[in-house]
Amino acid sequence: MQLPTWTKPALWGAGAGAITLAFVGFTWGGWVTGASAEDLATEMTETAVAEVLTPYCVRSSKTDPKAKEIFVQYEEASAYQRRQIIEKAGWATPLGAEEPNRELVKTCQIEISKDM
Repeated sequence: MQLPTWTKPALWGAGAGAITLAFVGFTWGGWVTGASAEDLATEMTETAVAEVLTPYCVRSSKTDPKAKEIFVQYEEASAYQRRQIIEKAGWATPLGAEEPNRELVKTCQIEISKDM
């Protein structure tokens, strides 16, 4: 069987074009792999949940009977310790959850610091 003479250059051109297209797509075109898309979706979900629950956290900090004592500790603490104080107080633990939400702790800390 004889192949036309244009077959070899056409296959080389198609291969080079596919490689170039993939390079451009992943570099500048915004293409991502499935794992990257999943990581991005998880991050966006956690951020959205934290933004929605931030008012709950701030309200919890204002209605907590021990708030004055906690705020005294909070003002004296370093940034890392402040995070732990919010977690320990339970203000960043959503209803039904057993552990504080990390993103919620961050957003709550920012909002509480604004009020001080």
